[in-house]
Amino acid sequence: MDNAVYVGLSRQMLLERELDITANNLANVDTVGYKFESLLNAADPVSTHGAGGQPTTVTFVTADGVARDYSQGALTQTGAPLDVAIDGAGFFTVNTPSGPRYTRDGRFTLDPTGKLVTQDGDAVQGSGGDIVLDPKKGPIAISQSGIISQNGVEVGKLQAVTFASLAALSKDGHNLYRNDSNLTPTPSTAASLRQGMLEASNVQPVTQITRLIEINRAYEMVANMISSTSTLSANAIQRLGAVTPT
Repeated sequence: MDNAVYVGLSRQMLLERELDITANNLANVDTVGYKFESLLNAADPVSTHGAGGQPTTVTFVTADGVARDYSQGALTQTGAPLDVAIDGAGFFTVNTPSGPRYTRDGRFTLDPTGKLVTQDGDAVQGSGGDIVLDPKKGPIAISQSGIISQNGVEVGKLQAVTFASLAALSKDGHNLYRNDSNLTPTPSTAASLRQGMLEASNVQPVTQITRLIEINRAYEMVANMISSTSTLSANAIQRLGAVTPT
């Protein structure tokens, strides 16, 4: 009976983590460029001894990593000249104090020196490094290929990069990803840049709310199973320990 309780507890621990991930998805339903995540489950067989000392295997439930859905969210019109969305596969490169990072969040602005930066002040990288603009030179236009021009004169180029495998990317906070592999990012040939637009989160709120309900119900079912198993175990111990009159 103890094995059933332990298996149930392993399932509850997994459900708690899945609840955190699902709640985080819902919290980021309005975050620009956010990508939906889900928890992967796996079986963890453990050899032990059953009744009479016979070897047996108990299969626990464990996490097998977090899957991230990189499918594109809806593109929404903002009209802001420094808002840029990636239509297709790819990421913007930004230079942070911790090194290069990657994002789909195209809410850019200019710092006091005219450098193109993110909302957190990290420099957006173009094909030649930092992009520096002068508002006095006229309206900023960004083509689908990333060429930035003012009054018809090219002043920089914004580019999207991609990876041979998206498994190379890990979350790094602030809607950024870091490259944890030895893969080198390359310019994306499947991306078009859309000026005056932003990519919405790809989270489906109704689906995530439904999943929250399912997780809570599953947790309650496991809790009831553990309670019933513990009660049966206690009753069995009481009966076995009772003194039988002769």
